[in-house]
Amino acid sequence: MPRKKSVPWNGLLPKVVVRVPGPKARKIVARDKRVMSPSYTRAEPIVASDGWGCYVRDVDGNIFLDFSSGMFVLNYGYSHPRLISAVERQLRKLTHFAGTDFYYEAQVTLAEMLIRITPGRFEKRVYFGNSGAESVEAAFKCARWHTRRPRMLSYVGGFHGRTFGAMSLSSTNVLHHRYFAPLVPGVSFLPYPYCYRCPFKLEYPGCGFACIDFIKDMLRKVIPPEEVAAIITEPIQGSSGYIVPPPEYFKVIKEEFCDKYGWLFIVDEIQTGLGRTGKMFAIEHWKVIPDIVCVAKALAGGIAPIGATIARAEVMNWEPGAHASTFGGNLVACAAAIEGLKLLKEEKLVERAAKLGRVMLRRLTDLAERSRLIGDVRGKGLLVGIELVKNKRTKERAIKERNAVVQRALDKGLLIFRGGKSVIRLAPPLTITRQELDLGLDLFEEALREVERKC
Repeated sequence: MPRKKSVPWNGLLPKVVVRVPGPKARKIVARDKRVMSPSYTRAEPIVASDGWGCYVRDVDGNIFLDFSSGMFVLNYGYSHPRLISAVERQLRKLTHFAGTDFYYEAQVTLAEMLIRITPGRFEKRVYFGNSGAESVEAAFKCARWHTRRPRMLSYVGGFHGRTFGAMSLSSTNVLHHRYFAPLVPGVSFLPYPYCYRCPFKLEYPGCGFACIDFIKDMLRKVIPPEEVAAIITEPIQGSSGYIVPPPEYFKVIKEEFCDKYGWLFIVDEIQTGLGRTGKMFAIEHWKVIPDIVCVAKALAGGIAPIGATIARAEVMNWEPGAHASTFGGNLVACAAAIEGLKLLKEEKLVERAAKLGRVMLRRLTDLAERSRLIGDVRGKGLLVGIELVKNKRTKERAIKERNAVVQRALDKGLLIFRGGKSVIRLAPPLTITRQELDLGLDLFEEALREVERKC
């Protein structure tokens, strides 16, 4: 397929001058291994130098078109000038002053903006932390405080962070739990509606929602529903490979369980929120109003760490001292987040994500029909998962082939991200142009075809 002309960065297109890792990168990686914690997960041996828009350059001069948004953080792309200017203005005024022990207009302004865009026409309150894990920790504690109930429900395949509370709510990978027991008690896991790989070996829509029946059975036999404080979920599971529930699912959860038993409904929008899926928050696709929303990653556009927990005012009713953060809501991060939310509105980035997402999903769905390796394409907006299989009938996971596609794409100057066991996640910046999107999809198709020819 011929490539359409792309908008270049400083007159350059994606270009690989030396295979990753290059000589300069290898030296830095070697130094890293001598001093950095080995617990860090490294996606690819890329040592970044600088970036602009949808492009990032490494220390060896390779330029990559980034279809992962810097691990789903850079919704506004690299080095957005408006965010940089907003941060510079704040840096010249005040960077920090006694955390949350005093008052700051920037925190108030950002909280007001988040309250306006979060689903639900009711009074809300906002807690600021430093990360997605911290926003989940705050939600966890808030739920127990408000309800005075000891139990939490989460989902198999969900990932909410690596701090103890967030880790206890996660079940993506056994490595995240190994040797850390005992975890926070009182957490039970439910089957996520992974329709492509239904845990009950059924097919939607003729499944009769066996996953819902399973929850009802758990409540009869294992979990007293009156002891459950909340259920927490990612509207679209991220680390497990962008798994999208059926359109009816969350409405059933909210009405038949949360409303019936007085559970709080917590949504983890850390990877899906702030326009990524073509809605401000992904849960809006299901027309369900949550009680607590967790956001982080894209909130400050990668400028500084920040996380936020937005809840009904009647739910976030804890007393002073129940939870706080020295650095949460840092003024520099708030300045970047405020400017980012202005960008979302003024440049209509949510609408762009919806429009370009339809283009991406249509192209990849068409590619899947012609591909031997693509078993499933799913997603919303600029958040799409491509599940690779060895056999479309048996759905045997094509793990080695997935890894080979990621490497071939990298060799061509396209950065994509793994997910699940054999899934490729595509999540380019919301600022990406149509030409850049087409270019990236062309490069992905080339990489896929090259791997298929060797299978």
